[in-house]
Amino acid sequence: MKNTLVFILIPIMLSACSALMTGGAEVTGLSVLHDRRTSKALLIDERIEINAGIELNAHDDIRSKCHFNVTAYNGTVLVTGEAPTEKLRQKIISIIQTISGVKLIHNEIKVAPLSSFSTRAHDTLITAKVKSSLSNVKNLPGFDATRVKVITENGVVYLLGLVHKNEGLVATEIARRETGVKQVVKIFEIIDYRQKQK
Repeated sequence: MKNTLVFILIPIMLSACSALMTGGAEVTGLSVLHDRRTSKALLIDERIEINAGIELNAHDDIRSKCHFNVTAYNGTVLVTGEAPTEKLRQKIISIIQTISGVKLIHNEIKVAPLSSFSTRAHDTLITAKVKSSLSNVKNLPGFDATRVKVITENGVVYLLGLVHKNEGLVATEIARRETGVKQVVKIFEIIDYRQKQK
């Protein structure tokens, strides 16, 4: 009986270690199935986000005076939020530039007072509404809403993802129609229909 218990626990413990080693990754067979990124790219993106959070929060001035969000998609990094000075804004970007796997940075940090809790809550609502509307797209064959990453900062919606041109156009138009959206910024990586579709 004891031997049986040990053999049952070993696979459980090994799977727990595996999850910890990948930073508790959401990279599962299901997400890889729907995502156009490779499993390696998914892991690199997750590590960029985790490492950015660790590195930036290690600086007292950034942690206490700035508000930032770091989103990585296929090595492209979107940085949003607010910093009280241009010097701190540039410091955030210079730190992110040193992180392994970063190919390109879109610096969307504003030199401005920190956004309020109500503003951030409203941004979360906008993101949820855009995602919901994207999931209702039925007239575009092969369109998968989970392939479009939606980030909202102070009413500005940022769209990321590996998409075909018409998918990007549809996603952009849907985001523009949502109440409370001030602007839509496309950071898509456009792929060709001749490329293998997933």
